[in-house]
Amino acid sequence: MNYRYEQLQEKKKELENLYPIVDKILKNNKSIGEVRVEKNKLITPKQRAIEVEDNELSKKIGNAIPKVELASLILEVDGWTKFSKCFEHSSGGEPKNKEIIKNIYASIVSLACNLGHSQMAQASAITRPALDWTTNWYLRDETLKKAMKNIINYHHKLPLSSHFGGGTLSSSDGQRFPNSVNSRNATKNPKYFAYGSGITHYSWTSDQFSQYGIKVISSSMRDATYILDEILANITELDILEHTSDTAGYTELVFALFSLLGIKFCPRIRDLGSQTLYRFGNRPTEFKNLSPLLNGKIREEKILNNWEELLRVAGSLKMGWSTASLVIQKLQAQTKDSRIAGSLKEYGRIEKTIHILKYISEPQYQRKIGKQLNKGEALHSLRKFLFFDNESKIRIPDSDDQQIQAQCLNLVTNMVIVVML
Repeated sequence: MNYRYEQLQEKKKELENLYPIVDKILKNNKSIGEVRVEKNKLITPKQRAIEVEDNELSKKIGNAIPKVELASLILEVDGWTKFSKCFEHSSGGEPKNKEIIKNIYASIVSLACNLGHSQMAQASAITRPALDWTTNWYLRDETLKKAMKNIINYHHKLPLSSHFGGGTLSSSDGQRFPNSVNSRNATKNPKYFAYGSGITHYSWTSDQFSQYGIKVISSSMRDATYILDEILANITELDILEHTSDTAGYTELVFALFSLLGIKFCPRIRDLGSQTLYRFGNRPTEFKNLSPLLNGKIREEKILNNWEELLRVAGSLKMGWSTASLVIQKLQAQTKDSRIAGSLKEYGRIEKTIHILKYISEPQYQRKIGKQLNKGEALHSLRKFLFFDNESKIRIPDSDDQQIQAQCLNLVTNMVIVVML
């Protein structure tokens, strides 16, 4: 049998295996107010939080953790990971002495904490010109990513890290920061910035709490456009096999790309009852409770006829010939679905339906997703705490420099995570 038919048949079998499970759940919960069908619409109540009874223990552990200065923390982590060796002069020939390393530390902190070089110069014995020179020649995308790799790989191998996860599940989410200067990529959004404007730090978090990616994006852009970028650009030892996000990170096209790349996508989708569920062929009449919900029909021929093209798209992303965000933007920008975009969405509808049925039928699946997203939210709080100065407002106008600042914040966040373990 042709490979493309085998793939589709596997998805069909997976979908059909979920039918009796979900149908039984809908039947049993019809009268007790849980997951149910009302007027041919799926009703899914909010998941109840698990009560935690060890608050006293949590307080004792928190009180037992000593407070340390950020400078001491950076020196300690560098002693373990040697991340400072990753910072090389752009020319490649400049010798690196203890003075330069100290300036690199200060430059990273000044950006990560939103101090700026002037305030850092006032708080230290390092001049502003020295900080400017160090930042320009040593802090760039390449060196910051290498430093982050050293720290995350060290963290990944710590015995306690495996207690939180295996490093195979991750999540991504955006954190909004207002800006106090005019910037090309800053946008107005009353929901987040009131009457001002701002940008978004879109970050990727592993189940071990390490943050392996960060990207500065416009707050007007949907998260789903960028969700694959840092997963595919991941240079750490983390082997990401599953990824979750909130509703803003999902589209049917994204579902398809994740599947074709061999990564499981499991977002938490708001208002599941409003989602269209899809089926192969006619409605399965033997499942009376589920059948009315399967309103969409998969057009198999649309996927099969363009299977090779879909694999080429996935292959080009896997090989790094094109960034996922660029491909997604191009496909979404077309007023009418192209042949490839339409086929991807059709394939994504299968994956979306499988995911929703699993989400309904497996409480552990729900909790795993919620737990991972909570880890990302917890790190947002830490990042906001670190990015404390000047009311946490972005004061850098250039988008490339904003990216450097975001990476410095990511670097320091990972240092704190390492020390916490």
